[in-house]
Amino acid sequence: MKLSIYIQELLKKKSGCNLRLPSDIEVLTLDIESKTDEHLGVNTMKRLLGLIDDERTPRTSTLDIIAHYLGYDNWDVLSKLDDKSNSDFDGQEDEIRVDTLTTGQRIQVEYLPDRRIVMQYQGNRHFVVMESENSKLRHGDELELTHLVKGYPMLVNQVLRNGASLGSYTAGKTQGIIFKLL
Repeated sequence: MKLSIYIQELLKKKSGCNLRLPSDIEVLTLDIESKTDEHLGVNTMKRLLGLIDDERTPRTSTLDIIAHYLGYDNWDVLSKLDDKSNSDFDGQEDEIRVDTLTTGQRIQVEYLPDRRIVMQYQGNRHFVVMESENSKLRHGDELELTHLVKGYPMLVNQVLRNGASLGSYTAGKTQGIIFKLL
């Protein structure tokens, strides 16, 4: 079994690695162990990330460790977010790739329970929050992200507030987001 693109993206974001080279996988497994006190073998992760061709089904405990590392109670909870198992985000009508936007375009993003933000594209994968309701993001925050996918969390690589980095941010962790171009 190979992990879906969505879960691979979560792992890349959390670990800060591209996860393309064997050394990236070693860094990932060490990070998983340091953050969860649970061990995953390097070859197991290589199989799950498709660096080793192997269709074995991983143990539930292995998948639970990945879920714990990503901040979820167990694999069942995480996999509900990824209902398009092994999806490669082909649904273009449900996805915005940031590099296709023009400077000044606005996007409204909503997520549960009652969150709404409007952000304006600044170019080079950067946005400024123009409106924010019930969100930790504030008017004027600068966001860096690469894409939005309906029904999936919004993965923000970096949030800047008054020029200071607040780190990464995930909106809509539980049920994903919806969005529309304004």
